[in-house]
Order: sequence, then C-alpha cells, then structure tokens
Amino acid sequence: MSVFCEVPQAAPVAVFKLSQDFNNDQFPNKVNLGVGAYRTDEGQPWVLPVVKKVEKIIVQDGSLNHEYLPILGLPDFRSSASKIALGEDSPAIQENRVGAVQCLGGTGALKMGAEFLSRFYNGNKNTKTPIYVSAPTWENHNAVFANAGFEDVRPYKYWDAENRGLDFAGFLEDLESCPEHSVFVLHACAHNPTGTDPTQEQWMQIFKQSHCFRRKLFVFFDSAYQGFASGCLDKDAWAVRYFVSVGFEMFCAQSFSKNFGLYNERVGNLTIVARDADNLKRVLSQMEKIVRTTWSNPPSQGARIVSITLNSPELFTEWKDNVKTMAGRVLMMRAQLKAKLQGLGTPGTWEHITEQIGMFSFTGLNSKQVEYMVKERHVYLMASGRINMCGLTSSNINYVAESIHEAVTRVQ
Repeated sequence: MSVFCEVPQAAPVAVFKLSQDFNNDQFPNKVNLGVGAYRTDEGQPWVLPVVKKVEKIIVQDGSLNHEYLPILGLPDFRSSASKIALGEDSPAIQENRVGAVQCLGGTGALKMGAEFLSRFYNGNKNTKTPIYVSAPTWENHNAVFANAGFEDVRPYKYWDAENRGLDFAGFLEDLESCPEHSVFVLHACAHNPTGTDPTQEQWMQIFKQSHCFRRKLFVFFDSAYQGFASGCLDKDAWAVRYFVSVGFEMFCAQSFSKNFGLYNERVGNLTIVARDADNLKRVLSQMEKIVRTTWSNPPSQGARIVSITLNSPELFTEWKDNVKTMAGRVLMMRAQLKAKLQGLGTPGTWEHITEQIGMFSFTGLNSKQVEYMVKERHVYLMASGRINMCGLTSSNINYVAESIHEAVTRVQ
C-alpha cells in the first residue's frame, strides 16, 4: 500500500481548468475570456517590441554569465522596480528606508511578505493577526496568507453588486471596526476581479476616516497592473505613493507579468518601506533567511530585461509606449462592448463596463448566466462573471455581446 494512499485529490485551479476546458472545446467560434493575459486583436500573445530588443542586448553582452545572483536578487532590478512604484524622487528612497526583494512573480512577492509578517509582525510571531482582503479579491490572496500560517483571513466590504460599483461606505465601516494592528491587503490599481478602484479623493478619505495611524493598521499593496490600467505609470501608482507620503511603513508586491508581458519569466519585486534605515536593514536580513529556505536565489533573465529597460531612458520611453498600446486596446474594447450591449437593448445598466479599469471587468452576470455562456455559447469566463477584456477582439466582440444579451434575456 502506498504511503500516499490517503492524500486527498485537490480541486483544480479554476482559471487554469477553464483554459483546459476551452482548449478541449472543438466549437469553431469559442472565446476564452478567463485567464488574465494580454492578447492582441488577433487573439495572440504579444511579446513587447522593447522586450525583443532587450533580449538581443542580453544575448550580445559577452560579460554576462550564469553565476548566482545575490539572495535578495539583482540590485539594479530591485532599486529600479521600487522607484517606479514610489517615484524616483520619493523622500522614503532619499532617506534610505526603502529596500526590496526580487521574487518569483507577484505571487512570490506576496508570499515573501506574508511569511515575514507571520514571523515578525508587531514584534513576534503573531499568526492570529487579522488579515483583511477585499470581497471579492484575487483567489490567491486568501491562500497565500492562510498557507503562511495566518489563522484569521477576513473579507472587507468592497463590491456593491446591486449598483455594480465600489461599496465605499462598507469599506470605511470595516476599516473603522477592525481590531488594532490588522493587516489590509489593498489593490494598488485595476482591482482584480472587479476593475473598480477608489478615486484619489476616496483613497485620501480611506486614510483619514479610518484613523490608520491611531488603529496601527499595516498596509500591504498588491500592484500587478501598474501602467497597464490607465496607460500612465504615475497615475496607477498614486495610491501607493500617497500612503508612503503620509508616513506609512508598508509592503508593496509588484508584478511585471502584465506590463512587460513576462508571464512565464516570473518577475516580481517586494518593495519594503520601513520607518528608518536601521529597521530596513534588520527586515532585509530576515528576508534573506526566508528566501534562502524557499528558492535560495532568484533567476536572472526576466529581471535583467526589466532592469535594462528601466535604466535606459530610450528603452524606458519605448516601454511606456508599449504599455500605452496595451492599455489603449483594453479601453477601446470596453467602449465597444458597452456600445454593442446598449445597441442590442440588453436589460440592465452597462455603464460599469467603461467605469471599471484594467484587464478585468465584473460583468454582473450570475452563476446560471455564466453557465449558459459556457455551455450554450462556448464563451469561457469565470463563475463570478469576471471577464478578461483582452480576450475581446474585433472578430469576436459581436458574438460575445450577443451571447451576453442572450444569457441575460433567457436566464434569470
């Protein structure tokens, strides 16, 4: 008898199971609106032109080798990644109280932050600290913190299903009523899965009305879509920079999967903003220990691509143009989908399609309507009704709009 005979079968990861079902579907007009990856108007993955250019630079650089990187990662990558999150002129950077850890994607950055907090937050190991994640949120948020040992992962109010927008009053209510020292995981921009962000004024009110300093809350930003949401790096980083400007110690998990198209390179960064240089030094020393027992040393290729791009004025400008191209296509698809649904006379309001931002849209379709879309129309989307706007193209948008119209009018 196998020593593994009592291992239970785990449920498949929903988004990847959706893609598998899509791949197995033989229907000629099938559409995949599930997995969060950018696609061109031809429905193909896009290698950014600037990435192709930098890859050639790396190949032709005879000085490079395959020696281990430092445990915390490529120094130029870490510093430049933190600069685009906080701003090059950030007082926190100038005061030498910002550090970073190169991680395996944004997930790895969240994992490093969660593991550190479970060991050292608020003075000692404190896995009973409440971790607040938005309702709804990216499914991995709950799992990452739970697997790091936190026993109390709670939702905070975020999505108003009836009005298809932000439940701002509920958000503030949970900030006011949470226990002191709670950790709040906040989406820096392009909230996943709803695509609904607070305004700059609301972000300021979140800080002021929640008395974050008085309640001693800790903010952990997840920044997976900087530049990809609005096309502007600075606009998409506004919330992160605001919280730093008012004096927060904080973590910010960064991903370069979307805005560089480096999905399989797993390029991430954990930016740490500490009270002072001494605190930062001690935090990074413990981060080294955690990395050493997790992946020991990070890979170099993706980090070099990002680092070379961010540290060359010419390449940096070209990258920002590439990001604007991606963001612009998403905005165009939003406008077209809303217009087509309104043109079909689809019941309900569809203003939220263009009010939301970033890769995803929370359509408002219920589970039965989603099931109809998948089974009857071969349009694959998450059970929550979330769709990847990048999956829409000029050749399939009419079919998708007609499918949504049919689902809404036939299924309650």
